[in-house]
Amino acid sequence: MLDLLIRYIHLLAVLVLIIALLIENLAISSALSKEDTDNLARVDLVYLSSLLLAALAGIALWLWVGKPAQFYNGNPVFHAKLGLFTMLILLAAYPHLFLRKSRRALQFPVHVPAAVIWLLRIQLVVIAVIPISAWMLARGIGN
Repeated sequence: MLDLLIRYIHLLAVLVLIIALLIENLAISSALSKEDTDNLARVDLVYLSSLLLAALAGIALWLWVGKPAQFYNGNPVFHAKLGLFTMLILLAAYPHLFLRKSRRALQFPVHVPAAVIWLLRIQLVVIAVIPISAWMLARGIGN
């Protein structure tokens, strides 16, 4: 039963993560008003929270419940999935810091650097590949 609950939490966190990332990508523009900046910062907080929850649930599935850790430890697909997830976290850092700083700006609209927009777009590509690796892992590919 605990296994099912943690899998459900993991899935919900991933779905919220994807939705929040899509909202950020749709709402970002080269110039943001005060209201847009505040809203994007809130969505980004949801995104980061769901990243953390997905990571914690994933670690619990890896080390505590679910399949034995040995199933995952020697699997290169699992290591690729971990690498992609870590990349997602690293790619989220600069946009998060920019949005957090922009909330305190004194003048609006705030100019959004192209790097922030590109990093959000790259995260979409990375998040699209992770489910493929999860599917492969669930079918034992790589063992």
